[in-house]
Amino acid sequence: MREHLLYINGGWRAGGGAPAAAVSPSSGETFASVATGTPADVDDAVAAARAAWPSWAAASPFDRAGWCEQIIAGIRERRAELARALTEDQGKPLAAEAYDEVDELAEYFRMAGEDAKRREGGLPASTSAERRILATRVPLGVIAVVSPWNWPYTMGAELFAPAMAAGNTVVWVPAPSTSACCAVLADVIAGTGLPAGVFSYVSGPGPVVGDALVAHPGVAGVGFVGSVETGALVAARAAGKAQLLELGGNGPMVILEDADLELAAEAALEAAYLCAGQSCTAGERFLVHAAVRGEFVERVVAATKKRIRLGDPFQPETTMGPLNNEATAAKFDRHIADALAGGARVCCGGRRAAGFPTGLYAEPTVLDGVTPGMAIEREETFGPVVPVVEVTSAAQALELTNASPYGLTAAVFTEDLERGLAFAERARAGWVNINASTNLWESHLPFGGRSGSVSGHGRVGGRYPMETFTEPKTVVYPAPRYRK
Repeated sequence: MREHLLYINGGWRAGGGAPAAAVSPSSGETFASVATGTPADVDDAVAAARAAWPSWAAASPFDRAGWCEQIIAGIRERRAELARALTEDQGKPLAAEAYDEVDELAEYFRMAGEDAKRREGGLPASTSAERRILATRVPLGVIAVVSPWNWPYTMGAELFAPAMAAGNTVVWVPAPSTSACCAVLADVIAGTGLPAGVFSYVSGPGPVVGDALVAHPGVAGVGFVGSVETGALVAARAAGKAQLLELGGNGPMVILEDADLELAAEAALEAAYLCAGQSCTAGERFLVHAAVRGEFVERVVAATKKRIRLGDPFQPETTMGPLNNEATAAKFDRHIADALAGGARVCCGGRRAAGFPTGLYAEPTVLDGVTPGMAIEREETFGPVVPVVEVTSAAQALELTNASPYGLTAAVFTEDLERGLAFAERARAGWVNINASTNLWESHLPFGGRSGSVSGHGRVGGRYPMETFTEPKTVVYPAPRYRK
């Protein structure tokens, strides 16, 4: 059984707390132990990061991009190990999803290095001919990164890769339930010989090490991806620091009466079952026009039964693995029970699957007859379910879309592009797809919640975190004099 330690100031060490067991959600077996950090460990990591920051910030962006390339090489060399560690720890299918996440992880470092090299400043005009002005952006210092368990590699890297490439140092606290695979990634990064203190990894309970980190006076900025509830706590504890918070979603997938139903049904599978529905971009509710609701439900049920293979995530034929933890599985149960009590109907699935090593395998589920106000319609389920809500017009679909406190993603299906664009303009969401799943995104584009929603603020994706993790700096100097 592998023992994972903390990585602080260029070295591995045991945490101040008792090691925690890493238990596979797919087999129920303990496969590793993970060090548990304490606030004292966080203090040491932040101190090391602060000490490393001046020289790291002073390095050329091309030098920092070179380190990104070395990390990419390490990821590619250990691609199979990273993928298997992810499947064992998180539960996502090895062939269908885990390798894809590892490949996207490498892409985040590639983008970060390239974006750092292309950052530019300006030469604004002065009110005086005797002065010149330089306008640039400079790194903040130490960035705290706290990341979730559903995409353990990429949700951390989309924050700490651009933060490091822009000249900041980073302390990373991943979610406890996937700290084992994150320790493998930390080992890959450590293996590049990165200067001590530039990157540290501290595992442990969020309320202990996560809280100590985001509230630490030595931290200049905080990047967090996770739930709305935890995000609110992070925002309060990190008051006064730069913050990038990417929180939950309840993104609707709207199917209008002129939609291509074959395309919409295909997209529904990706929207509902990718990562077993454990995604902030998942299609959490399906607002379907009454004229096509029956056919849409039939198509989705048929496609679910034909295409989705729940099973051992290490088997190549598996397309959907278990849920990651019991709290998420219990919410799946609770939301379905509430919907059924309110008159919804199970068309397929609807329960935990029997015959597996753990109770975390949830059946791919389609619910019809869901109505506004049910828990499954207004909250983020984070499970493999297609809750179908009937609407009678695009206007009603838009009204339900905008009634949600969330504002992360939405999708609309229509054969009329102008109609789709009109919906997208009016939908209060940070990202809207037309004729594509809510789970479709491109990692170089700005992604985040709409202002005023509970889905966070700031933008992840490509170079956009660099806007949060750097700040403007203005330098005024005398105009150079020409000497003959």
